[in-house]
Amino acid sequence: MIALRTVLSSAVPRPPRRIPWLALVALAYAVVQLALVVPHLGLGWDETVYLSQVDPRRPAAYFSAPRSRGISLLASPVLAVTDSTTVLRVVLALLSAAALYAAYRVWQPLLGPGRTALAALLFAGLWTTMLYGPQAMPNLWVALCAVAAVGWFLRAAHPPARRRALIGLGAMVAAATGFRFSDGVWLALPLLAASAIVPAWRRPAPALAVLTGLVVGGAEWIVEAYVRWGGVGARLHVSSATEGGMGTHWAGGLAWRSLNGPLLCRPCHVHHVHPVLTLWWLALPVLALVACALAWRTRRRAATLLPVACAAALSIPYLLLIDYSAPRFFLPAYALLSLPLATLAVHGVRAIRPPRVRALAAGSAAVLLALHLTAQVQILDHNAADARATAHRYRTAAHDLRRLGLTPPCLVSGVHAPPIGYYAGCSSADVSGNNRDTTVHTLLRRAAREPTAALARTRAGPPDYARTWASHPLPGTGLTAYTPAHDNG
Repeated sequence: MIALRTVLSSAVPRPPRRIPWLALVALAYAVVQLALVVPHLGLGWDETVYLSQVDPRRPAAYFSAPRSRGISLLASPVLAVTDSTTVLRVVLALLSAAALYAAYRVWQPLLGPGRTALAALLFAGLWTTMLYGPQAMPNLWVALCAVAAVGWFLRAAHPPARRRALIGLGAMVAAATGFRFSDGVWLALPLLAASAIVPAWRRPAPALAVLTGLVVGGAEWIVEAYVRWGGVGARLHVSSATEGGMGTHWAGGLAWRSLNGPLLCRPCHVHHVHPVLTLWWLALPVLALVACALAWRTRRRAATLLPVACAAALSIPYLLLIDYSAPRFFLPAYALLSLPLATLAVHGVRAIRPPRVRALAAGSAAVLLALHLTAQVQILDHNAADARATAHRYRTAAHDLRRLGLTPPCLVSGVHAPPIGYYAGCSSADVSGNNRDTTVHTLLRRAAREPTAALARTRAGPPDYARTWASHPLPGTGLTAYTPAHDNG
């Protein structure tokens, strides 16, 4: 009998195994990070601020009002064990690849495995996504949380997965808000609007999940607002001042100039970099609108319109409210737009007749995608080299400061004080600028008790409070360190 069952089961043809395209995309994303980014990249300015908050070996740098502590908490388990930048990079690269898979996996029941994998590839193949995967920066994590949140929101409309979807929705909104409070708010707004406007979603449960996630994710930011600034309104006011004055600013031109670098365009007086390689970005809003028009006549209306609406909302502060730009600001928008663009691409190829022409179109699309990914890797290499050179200057300056006698406990102020202070193991402070956190009187009192250096660009001369201090050029950095007379040998 057992033999008969074996024969019968072997005679029944098994369905072919599906290729796990999404898992392969995530694996390739991890490999690219480990090969092209992790081995060469030091810590940048913002990273040192986030990491110093949870690094037990270094003093915490000034944490400005607009920041959120989610990325610090994500990195804290690694820093509790080691201060190795390489180990941190490897862990974050693997985590970001796993998060990419998990975020887009939410969409497989909505779009199917092929479209979902293509969407993940479109996003993972961007140079910004590859560069920031192993970095301790919040924007990529907001992007992946947004993708998962919108997917869970759509799945919450289907009863079989409703409870699980609501939990996932609340958790992802909370995570996005924890990584960047303002982005969490902008993500929640279109989701709440959809709950109120669309009849199929006009139920209290999805809106309650979004609001709960927003409150849970923003609780730490709100509590800190009262503890450090006296309230949410006061923190928002300080945040606006730190950002250069939140208001009506058209930053589209700044964003266009910085699409492929520099990593921070503030002030944004740079010439356009890689103009030919940025042309495809112009097609992005057009393709998104085409996808919306097509979806309006199909069953995939919700799965297209809601990601586009959330992408537009998350872009508002970076296009209309600030007067500087950085390529990473738009990662959440790119992540969400990859979903309707993948759907549009697959629909466009499948709509072509006859089959021979369709195959030719699919081949041409694959070639264009390969060329696009190749160009993105080239831009990645260029910007990674710039980031590496900047981090090298920070490390060089920190090494020279240690040679001047700055050993913990010590204090660094002035230009690039937070990253250089982090590398030197010193506290950092500023008496002016957007990150002003002390006064001249307080700084001078500390300088009398501990080794102190004021940093300034060599051509600019010393800060006013350091006019009488000894100068020490820091070769290869463009900076000069000024130390009190009693610290100079």
